[in-house]
Amino acid sequence: MRRQAVKVRIYPTDEQIQVLAQHFGCARWWWNYGLNQCIETYKATGKGLSQSGLNSLLPGLKKAKDTAWLGECYSQVLQSVSLNLSRAYQSFFEGRAKYPRFKSKHHRQSIQYPQKVKQVDGSLKFPGKLGVVKAKIHRPLDGIIKTVTVSKCPSGKYYASVLMEYEGDCPVSKNEGKIIGIDLGIKDFAITFDGEKTSKYPNSKHLSKYERKLAVKQRIAARKKKGSNRRRKANKIVARVYEQISNVRQDYLHKLSRNIVDNNQVVVVENLNVKGMVRNHKLAHAISDTGWGTFVNFLSYKLERSGGKLIEINRWFPSSKLCSNCHYQISELPLDVRTWTCPSCGTHHDRDGNASSNIRAEGIRMLSSSGTGEANANGEDVRPIRGRKSKMRQSSVKLEAHTDLTVQCG
Repeated sequence: MRRQAVKVRIYPTDEQIQVLAQHFGCARWWWNYGLNQCIETYKATGKGLSQSGLNSLLPGLKKAKDTAWLGECYSQVLQSVSLNLSRAYQSFFEGRAKYPRFKSKHHRQSIQYPQKVKQVDGSLKFPGKLGVVKAKIHRPLDGIIKTVTVSKCPSGKYYASVLMEYEGDCPVSKNEGKIIGIDLGIKDFAITFDGEKTSKYPNSKHLSKYERKLAVKQRIAARKKKGSNRRRKANKIVARVYEQISNVRQDYLHKLSRNIVDNNQVVVVENLNVKGMVRNHKLAHAISDTGWGTFVNFLSYKLERSGGKLIEINRWFPSSKLCSNCHYQISELPLDVRTWTCPSCGTHHDRDGNASSNIRAEGIRMLSSSGTGEANANGEDVRPIRGRKSKMRQSSVKLEAHTDLTVQCG
């Protein structure tokens, strides 16, 4: 079985907006209450609350006078909150996420409908009070609809992420075909080498293009009285500018990743530590604006859908310092040095083009050493693995804005 999600824009009526606001509030309150109960229970007994333990608290809360309003919320919405809270704790204990945090009404709001959502012509029909909501369905919902997540962005727009299930498995990944190495950078966003030529894709610097517009809108919002309707409206305008920046960035990353996947079967990238790199305050702004992690995620799921393979090499691999011609490694190469000449063979290198060539060669070496691909074209020796291990990744990641396509093989 395989799964795919499509994110569609929905247009609720004024009455439906009130129902959603009520459901958002109930779900948020129940999350915060359940999280607090888990913390207090752990302090008292040394054990937390499971999903069933959390759900057992709901009937009593619905009967209590002060929290009787919980009964007006669709029951499975609250049960989905219990499931998500238990999963959040599981992710924390497995080291995949931070400790669960309390939710605020000022941030993104969302609820989940785990079943009984249907498509009715150009609309989505939800169980409970919400009913039929008009939607802009830009892609066919031709699978079995499973979970539907309804969310409200800070800009005031409503979306529904529809998770569907399909018969059959994902295509089997193949190691044959064209192999491309990608070096991600700041001056040029991506530098690729496919064995024949080097290509450079510019860094569009999306945030920088909107900085002036963003500063004006933020200045207007800051002058409004706190808690006033005018301030809320001004903050919504600021959120729309941020949303526009995000949409432009993701559109660029989608088109570039699609172009690379359509022309190559194996893609090799570096396993970059983006969280550690943004601690450098001089480069944090530029690194955050590029969207390296999102780009690799897009490559991953697109390759999985087409039967390709994504290889992530060790982040400590000296791709820039290594001569792609004779494999001589220089000791130092500062960031401001963009070209250098190999002292061993005299070859003149462009820093980024040389790095992409070495990344591709290391990916071929990994395929060769795993016994699943062709031999190393450059005849390099197997290097010791230091730091975080390299890996050949085939699992897909996660949500995309507007054209959300999440693929998960079951």
